Amino acid sequence: MARYEDKYWWSNDGLRLHYRDYPADAENDGRPALLCLPGLTRNARDFEALADRLAGAWRVICPEMRGRAESAYAKDPMTYVPLTYVQDLERLLTDLALKRFVAIGTSLGGILTMIMAPTHRDRLAGAVLNDIGPTIEKAGLERIRAYVGSGGGYPTWVHAARALAENQGAIYPEYSLEQWLAMAKRLYRLNSHGRVVLDYDQRIAEPLKVPGNEAGVDMWPVLAAFQDIPCLFLRGKLSDLMSAETACRMLEAVGNSAELVTVPGVGHAPTLDEPEAVAAIDRLLERVLARG
Repeated sequence: MARYEDKYWWSNDGLRLHYRDYPADAENDGRPALLCLPGLTRNARDFEALADRLAGAWRVICPEMRGRAESAYAKDPMTYVPLTYVQDLERLLTDLALKRFVAIGTSLGGILTMIMAPTHRDRLAGAVLNDIGPTIEKAGLERIRAYVGSGGGYPTWVHAARALAENQGAIYPEYSLEQWLAMAKRLYRLNSHGRVVLDYDQRIAEPLKVPGNEAGVDMWPVLAAFQDIPCLFLRGKLSDLMSAETACRMLEAVGNSAELVTVPGVGHAPTLDEPEAVAAIDRLLERVLARG
């Protein structure tokens, strides 16, 4: 595994939040940092493969949102919403004094990237929106609502892996048990009783239950902020959250600075270690470097 430091920052409401900081080599220290933002139930471990591949050549920063993994749980579950996460990230960006960064956002992380883009256009060196766009498909949203906050515990990692395979087999139909085990170790942790449990506050589901929250705000106008900035839109071929129509419309809205890549054989969301995703991210970073 690539070398990293566990670091922390404080939210406006006094929560101690965690991030992994993978340093760049001295000769690459002037490059923009890669700011990796995970999905709703995920954490910094989701980007281990990406960091192992790119750390050194780039500084890789992997924040964990409030209520996930090593970040503190919120007293008020209604703060588990995108606008609060963005406020948390604003504090981190201020603390780190990042002059330039490439945002790599999966699902919820992509929503946060879209929200931040208009106010950070001068610092945004590039962006990856992984299986997320301004329009979210109802089927995918309902599936997420059904499982978030409903997880139990398991006696072993193999039990957790097999449960994932049963519940998410349609998303990753070609996964082996070894791959399900790897995913389980990104999603779960061992508790003090030796049980394998989900590594997030189960109350993150509460805002999803509020009627009307699914509508949100119209995110299509924010795509204008990505024009002339190197962008990559990734979509899982089997995704039930991001339609092919939405992906094509995003490409048209942003123009020639964006690339759309469909990752075969996976749904929501690509894990960024698929060959198609790896190659596409490398192309994006080449474009970032070319722009200086």
